[in-house]
Amino acid sequence: MILSSLNTLLASGESAAIIGALGAKLERSNEAPFWATKTLPLAEAIVSVLIPLRNQGLLFDPEGRGKEVLDAALVLRWCDLVSLKTLAFTLAQSNEAGVLLRTKRTTTSPYTAIDLETLGRYLSSYGVNLANESLDFPIAHYNLHIGIASVLDTLFQEAW
Repeated sequence: MILSSLNTLLASGESAAIIGALGAKLERSNEAPFWATKTLPLAEAIVSVLIPLRNQGLLFDPEGRGKEVLDAALVLRWCDLVSLKTLAFTLAQSNEAGVLLRTKRTTTSPYTAIDLETLGRYLSSYGVNLANESLDFPIAHYNLHIGIASVLDTLFQEAW
């Protein structure tokens, strides 16, 4: 069961505090060092864009539906590599337009551009082409990413 302290941290904490708590949790876990070193970059990539969206009141899920609160369930929904790729392109287009695009939110502005460097670095490391959204990425990268997302899911399911 996800404890409320994690959701409280996600709902109001800053990126450094969230990543610090996850790092401490990883250190106490039984995860192999290989998985531990790959899990934090995924968490950092997701949090780097969801925190600014949260702070602007513009959160949404991978289907584009508006969400009011950043919680563990929403973070886990964004763990899919295809969803993260779509999120990166959505935010890049939104940054250019100055308004949140490609969502079903009724309120999409005011919108302040979001730094996509951390997310872009993560996606590039898994073969995601950030210049052309229609290009696919290697399935081996996707399979590795699934393992990493599973570790994050396990961490979120444990007591906080």
